[in-house]
Amino acid sequence: MRYHDPVPTYHVENFGCRATQADGAALERQFEARGLNRAAPTDADFVVLNSCTVTASADQDARAAIRRVRRQNPLARIIVTGCYAQRAPQEVAALPGVTAVIGNSHKHQLAEIVLPSLKVNREGHDFGRAAGTLHPIPPSTPQAAGAADRMAFVSLSALTENAEPKTENLIYVSDIFAHTELLAAPIFESAEAVETLRTRPNLKVQEGCGNRCSFCIIPSVRGHSRSLPLPQVIREMNALVAAGYREVVISGINLGRWGRETGFGLAPHATGIGTPDIDFQRPTPGSPKPDLAFLVRAILAHTQLEKLRISSVEPMDWTRDLIALIASSPRVAKHAHLPLQSASDSVLRRMNRKYRPWHYREKIEEIRAAMPTAAIGADVMTGFPGETDADFEATRRFIEDLPFTYLHVFTYSARPGTPAASLPHQVPVHVARERNHVLRDLAAGKKLAFMRSFVRTSLPAITLNLVHSRPAGEFTEALTDNYLKLYLKGRQPPNRWIIAPIHAAEDGALVSCT
Repeated sequence: MRYHDPVPTYHVENFGCRATQADGAALERQFEARGLNRAAPTDADFVVLNSCTVTASADQDARAAIRRVRRQNPLARIIVTGCYAQRAPQEVAALPGVTAVIGNSHKHQLAEIVLPSLKVNREGHDFGRAAGTLHPIPPSTPQAAGAADRMAFVSLSALTENAEPKTENLIYVSDIFAHTELLAAPIFESAEAVETLRTRPNLKVQEGCGNRCSFCIIPSVRGHSRSLPLPQVIREMNALVAAGYREVVISGINLGRWGRETGFGLAPHATGIGTPDIDFQRPTPGSPKPDLAFLVRAILAHTQLEKLRISSVEPMDWTRDLIALIASSPRVAKHAHLPLQSASDSVLRRMNRKYRPWHYREKIEEIRAAMPTAAIGADVMTGFPGETDADFEATRRFIEDLPFTYLHVFTYSARPGTPAASLPHQVPVHVARERNHVLRDLAAGKKLAFMRSFVRTSLPAITLNLVHSRPAGEFTEALTDNYLKLYLKGRQPPNRWIIAPIHAAEDGALVSCT
């Protein structure tokens, strides 16, 4: 650890989905606003591990990271936050090296909670660092946590009686469904140093989920669906545009639910969204309906953003209005991701999914008819409890028949406390993994065929800040409007939209040699 630097340092490491990464960006803002400097995990005074818990392997990744940081930086204060921290705080707090556990319920106050003083400045405040040591964070007290203790904090002991193991570490976790906060800060496509140009920011505009899929732990660690207010979305977007970014991705835990929570409406006077009086209040007769299509229109109307990309949206939230809007606007990327999970009706019912296979098929066919060159992707799960060979074959045939261009295939992982974890007929892991490989191979073939269909055509693409060495020389990586990796010959300036002639499809990417 570098003690010659009088300014305390921090490092945030994120695990899991884009929503977690967006939370991590907001955590960085918290530390920077209090005068701390970013540092490598081996040098930082505070190392924040922003965890995922969607699968058992995600929990393992967090535990491995704790061991690594403790080994490489034994004097660091290790703060664990995120979904694993929210789900199993006592388990995390008992891990050697962990100083504090801050759940998603209190993530919006993390820096305020873990820093011993709220009076942080850039004049050299050392947070208790003296003679080459860092003092342990004191127990949770009003003096230590400041405003956090004055804001509806519910201690873990009030929620879980006789919890084991006991720990003296600082724990801030309360009922996630009692919280309405939404952390929002853009994240970027790649993790270059802050001094280098990064491309394709991702802005989280929605948090939480009201669905109750039987396999999913996320609602219990993320809480109710809640939306980033439109004025804040527009401000963030305009700030990114002013900073020079040309493509922005919007994302959420359940993005298609943006604006749909009870009482979240637009006043009639706010139909002119570009005016300073944008506001959200209870719906009134004649109010425009706040939904994802409304949000997309507002972004297009009131920012100069060159390209908007929409991340994963649940099948039944792909309305005809949304599909038509994306298809008709050259400023929206031709890309649709619809979680499928399974094409077996009986499996979907046990999963408590809100659509049937024929509903899903109709959405895919409608998207393809409206956007013939669009990327269409899906999440698919193998090995859900009770999935028979016939169920899996139905999913395989369904995928084979439809115009998917890529898949994210997952093997089912039982999550503690979810209904699916106690279902009978759990599928052996080796069977679930074999099915996973079958679908991955099928997806690879469909993706290759899709890529080859663009050889000897031209596609719009945005250049990234990545250069690769290939046998034919240096190539700059880019991403096409329809979500295909593209290699451009030579070194190209990043963050530029170009029209690229496509000469080949190889090694999982398109190649342009011009």
